[in-house]
Order: sequence, then structure tokens, then C-alpha cells
Amino acid sequence: MVKKIFSYKGYTLEELNAMSMDEMVKILPSRARRSMMRGLNDEQKKLMVRVKKVQKALKEGKKAVIKTHCRDTPILPEMVGLEFEIYNGREFTRIEIKPEMIGHYLGEYSMTRKPVKHSAPGVGATRSSLFVPIK
Repeated sequence: MVKKIFSYKGYTLEELNAMSMDEMVKILPSRARRSMMRGLNDEQKKLMVRVKKVQKALKEGKKAVIKTHCRDTPILPEMVGLEFEIYNGREFTRIEIKPEMIGHYLGEYSMTRKPVKHSAPGVGATRSSLFVPIK
């Protein structure tokens, strides 16, 4: 059985990690490319510094999770394999970055809204609810 090798726009993960930031920006999707060309804001710069520190810790054998509120950061190849806890407005959602996530934003993987789950109508909702037994 042949194992499928990951590639992003024709580049392997090793080639992506070896690229300079200017080369990487050219192959990102347009929205991420525009935000990277404008430059990172202060929060994103702090996040990238933490990513570098955690990568060094991983090489030493330590396991670390990066907590962040910065949902508007594009996922870059150097983040692959790291674990993030991304704030969704109420709690932190733990996510492990996989190669397929490159080019997306961190916030896309931490949903801010829950799906609506409807149940029986409440008391006083309609005339017919007068006859719904109270639980």
C-alpha cells in the first residue's frame, strides 16, 4: 500500500518549511496573502515568537500548547504539528495543526456559535401549549 505524500500547490511540507516568507506569501490564498503582505500586527508577532519557542521545546522533548485569542492569523507551514488553544468567545478550543490546514485561519477551526437544537415548545408559546403537560 502506497502512503499518500502531502503537497500544497505542488510543494512538499519540507519544501514549504525551507521557503522564505516572501516565497511562501506568493503561494498562499488571496485573503491570507493580502494580510501577510500588510504585515503582522502586534498580537500576531507575539504569537509567532511563541511558535518559535514551542518548536525549540518540542526538539528538546517537551510538550507545550499555545493559548491564543488571535483568530485572524493564517496557518503557516512552521505551525504544522503544534497544538493551539483558540478562544471562541467563551472557551478555548484545542486544535492540532495538520498540513491540510495551511493557508486557512486559526479562527476557522474554533466555532463561535453552537448549532440550534430545538425541543418542545415552552409554556405560553402558543394556544396549543396550554395543553402540553409540564415536565
